[in-house]
Amino acid sequence: MKSQSNKSPLSRRAAAVRPFYVMDLLARAKQLESEGRSVLHLEVGEPDFPTPQPIIDAGILALRRLKTHYTAAVGLPELRKSIADYYLQRFNVQVDAHRVIVTPGASGALQLALSALVDTGDNVLLTDPGYPCNRNMIRLLGADAQVVPVGPEARFQMSAEDIGQYWNRKSVAAMIASPSNPTGTVIQQQQLSELIAAVAAVGGQLIVDEIYQGLVYTGRDFTALQLSSDLFIINSFSKYFGMTGWRLGWMVVPDAYVDAIDRIAQNLFLAAPTVAQYAALAAFDRACFSIMDNRAAEFRERRDYLLPTLREMGFVVPVEPEGAFYIYADCSSITDDSFAWTHSLLAQEAVAVTPGIDFGEYEAAKHLRFAYTRPIDQLERACYRIARFIK
Repeated sequence: MKSQSNKSPLSRRAAAVRPFYVMDLLARAKQLESEGRSVLHLEVGEPDFPTPQPIIDAGILALRRLKTHYTAAVGLPELRKSIADYYLQRFNVQVDAHRVIVTPGASGALQLALSALVDTGDNVLLTDPGYPCNRNMIRLLGADAQVVPVGPEARFQMSAEDIGQYWNRKSVAAMIASPSNPTGTVIQQQQLSELIAAVAAVGGQLIVDEIYQGLVYTGRDFTALQLSSDLFIINSFSKYFGMTGWRLGWMVVPDAYVDAIDRIAQNLFLAAPTVAQYAALAAFDRACFSIMDNRAAEFRERRDYLLPTLREMGFVVPVEPEGAFYIYADCSSITDDSFAWTHSLLAQEAVAVTPGIDFGEYEAAKHLRFAYTRPIDQLERACYRIARFIK
């Protein structure tokens, strides 16, 4: 007979999910704002720009036309075709629309990919630092995250050599992000080509997170599909397209996985939000690309202000962030505890930044992530306060 407990039962998988530590910081920031203090937010990984107006107008029109019923689990056929056309027009890559899966955000895409690839006890290779939800999603499926520590000497990206070192008999897949969160680095095409070959040689699958595609400021933007079609490519309408709250993403999958992904999607989500899908059709119009490219140019201007300013204050950024909207800075000359430092900075100067512990364990205490998702005038004010706090 089971012993009685006052505690509600919790699965081991749920218990293994780590929190976003920055959420405590956000809660405190909101409390400070409710008390009348002006908090400057450099921790938010969300563009400050609203969704482009043509997309909003398309969503309103869809509602007026009563486009409120379910779509197919894999998405609207016309949206899948528009995404395939996007790869052809922007990257000169032929993608069969049949391989395009529309999902409830990029997180939904990752959940589908992992559900199709991993069994209990398997593991997936991930970089540390890296986006924390990826590790947690793997744990929720009963698998393990095989952490690959990466530093500035590797441009914070996984390599073919890492596959040789960390791949084991339980490994089934590896996952990278380019541009990456939190470092903003872009994997070089030659390095990616070698990584693709290394994963294929051990019989695994490579998942490439490209959700910051379009937000590349140094060198040419590209997609891993230019190098191979036997990949899981995850993308999103959230970052470059500015549709965070619409909860819409997509995935390009190897042809052999389409039917399985369709079945899993039917059971997990039924379909991505219908109105969001109709709205996203407008995202591929020329007028929208002009808006989004102008915003990308503004993000570059913000990076070009914030990067040298942080370096002047004593932060070390050994690898220039080439994309996304983050700077991952070594703060070891200022503090040996980035977590405590961020809380003190918020309390004293009302500036919120993200501690390294939110992105893994490898040298986390000596790193911070700064998000340049606010206008330059706010970045200037934040830097003034940070410099004052350091002194």
